[in-house]
Amino acid sequence: MLVYGNTQGIRKKNVSALEKIYRRKVHPEKIISQELARYLTEQSAEINRQIGVLITRSGAVSHVIVGDAGSIFLPELSDYPIGKKYLRGLRFVHTHLKNEPLTHDDLTDLALLRFDYIAAIGIRDTLPDRFYTAHLTAEAGDKPYEVNPVVNFYNETVDFLAHVTAIEEEMGRQHPETANAASEKAIIIAVSPAQKHEMEEALDELRELCASSGIAVVDRVIQRTKTINPRYLLGSGRLKELIIDALAKGATLLVFNENLSPSQTLSVTELTEIKVIDRTALILDIFARRAMSRDGKVQVELAQLKYRLPRLTGKGTAMSRLTGGIGGRGPGEMKLEIDRRRVRDKINLLEKELEKLSKARMQRRARRSNSMLPIVSIVGYTNAGKSTLLNNLTESATFVEDKMFATLDTSTRRLRFPEERDVIITDTVGFIKDLPRDLVTAFKATLEELEDADCLIHLVDASNPRFEQHIKSVETILKELGIDGKPTLLVFNKTDKIHEDELEDILRRYGAAGISAINPSTFGDVLEALKERVIFGRPHKLFKEAVSGV
Repeated sequence: MLVYGNTQGIRKKNVSALEKIYRRKVHPEKIISQELARYLTEQSAEINRQIGVLITRSGAVSHVIVGDAGSIFLPELSDYPIGKKYLRGLRFVHTHLKNEPLTHDDLTDLALLRFDYIAAIGIRDTLPDRFYTAHLTAEAGDKPYEVNPVVNFYNETVDFLAHVTAIEEEMGRQHPETANAASEKAIIIAVSPAQKHEMEEALDELRELCASSGIAVVDRVIQRTKTINPRYLLGSGRLKELIIDALAKGATLLVFNENLSPSQTLSVTELTEIKVIDRTALILDIFARRAMSRDGKVQVELAQLKYRLPRLTGKGTAMSRLTGGIGGRGPGEMKLEIDRRRVRDKINLLEKELEKLSKARMQRRARRSNSMLPIVSIVGYTNAGKSTLLNNLTESATFVEDKMFATLDTSTRRLRFPEERDVIITDTVGFIKDLPRDLVTAFKATLEELEDADCLIHLVDASNPRFEQHIKSVETILKELGIDGKPTLLVFNKTDKIHEDELEDILRRYGAAGISAINPSTFGDVLEALKERVIFGRPHKLFKEAVSGV
């Protein structure tokens, strides 16, 4: 069995003695047996280094670790993940050469690693003397742990298994949602020099994105700072506090509103076993869940791979165990480089497939153009009601759900006017503020269909308090795509959810139409404006015309 930690300079006979610790078993009701404790203190005194053991609840020794005279470095515990459990299921017992109490580092390890118990055995004349213990608590407070009174090692009487079971039961009562639900639990975080109300609005939207991805938000954190920490985004001390709080609340995910650089992602994940993602990764996850067509799936996979490529670090990123022979450039190539090369190869394959799919789309677009039918495209912020409007305009049944990015695939339907004239209506993927660049690039082929539109319907959720920012975000993306000059009809949706006086003020201020997409009887102004502009080619007051410069 492997002895972990600082084993350099230790004689072979001492290493062999430490390996024998794995043969020992501790009674589940005891923190550690007297025989094992004496063995640890004797070996620790002989090599003048701290020695620690990790013990499972069944009493088996899972790790033997050697430190230096004043500290001990814990190995990775991937075989004992926290997951959705409150505690790890391991207790950590180690020696203190100077008979000193638990240190700040010991208590931080207890909180960050969620040990069942942490204990230090003070040494006196190579034998156990004072016994220092601490454990986590269910109560919320400044400290998530409780340090027990110091006792002589031989006077310790705590029933370990009963005590830990009681702690976990209390944690379950304090946070029942964590124990009962199967979804991910997240803490959403905003770190920025921006005004507090702007950060609140950003986290409101991030919460909606989490809901769309099936993630339950258990807390939100706002950290205003003049300068962004280049390594952790926020200070390491504050980050550790946040991680400890997240673990205490049963969170399995940290979601940053800001886009993390690859180095920041690596630095933060090195401090915790909780998954760490940023806003871009969350949006990519939603797209991956929602993509249904072959076009959508290829575009999403391409965007995901481009996002992940610079973040491959060699930890948990293996795509194959192959390190030589067919598929490898030689046995000397590093595993990480093989993974990166495979990702680049996959990106090249997807880009070629996307080109083929793009040609098929161009053929469909050409057929539509040859039909000489006017084309109207519905654009707007995600969850503005574009699919609902398409369904009720054309009496169709595309998928609709009250979530951000509920639909990703472009839908095309025919709308017939009383004059026996048909119009093609297309529904595009929803936009969002700061849409990830990789997604804009990947979906550019799909969004190119907007170029064929004779006019646009810009749909806005009037009930959303951030609708002004939504309008600006959509206009910015349209400008990036080079189609901001098309005749555009601004339409405010969900008018049934706001007061009539407020609605009149908004429509007058923007020179727009108002509808409720679930109620076709409200479509009169929109249909009249479309008929005048698209069927008869006449200007209409509700349209923002490209030639007018308005």
